[in-house]
Amino acid sequence: MLTTESLKRIDREIAKYPAEQKQSAVMAALAIAQEEQGRLSNEAIEFVADYLGMAPMAAYEVASFYSMYDLAAVGKYKLTVCTNLPCMLSGGVDAGEYLKNKLGVGFNETTADGKFTLKEGECMGACGDAPVMLVNNRRMCSYMQPEQIDKLLAELE
Repeated sequence: MLTTESLKRIDREIAKYPAEQKQSAVMAALAIAQEEQGRLSNEAIEFVADYLGMAPMAAYEVASFYSMYDLAAVGKYKLTVCTNLPCMLSGGVDAGEYLKNKLGVGFNETTADGKFTLKEGECMGACGDAPVMLVNNRRMCSYMQPEQIDKLLAELE
C-alpha cells in the first residue's frame, strides 16, 4: 500500500515512542501516507492502523478530526482559512468570504480546474497575526486581507 521509503519514515516515527506505545505515531504515519497518496482513503487509514497495531476506527477518528488530513481529493493548493474567534474578530470570516467569491467555490469545494480547494480551519496558533491561512498544511500566511490574498493567488497561479 505504501512505498518502502514511506514505511521507513513511519518506522522512524515509531522509534520515537516506547514499543508498547507505537500507536502514538498515528498522526505522523497518517501524514506520511497522505503525502504519498494525496489523500487518506479508507484503505490507507486501515493500512496505517494495522501497521501500528491499532483499531482502524481509532485511526479514522484521528484522520477525521484534524483538518490537516484529507479524506477526499483536494486541489493542487489547499487553502485553509482560520475562522476561530480571534481570527473571526480580525477578519477571518471576511477572508473566507473573499476567497469564496474570488474562487467561485464554497468551503470544502474545489475549483473546476482542480487548482484550489477551500477549507475552514480551527485555530492555527497565530492569533496575533489574524486573519491566518495555511497553504497545503505547510505554509502559514498572516494578515490575510484582500490585497495579500490577491498576491498569494497570483503567486500560486
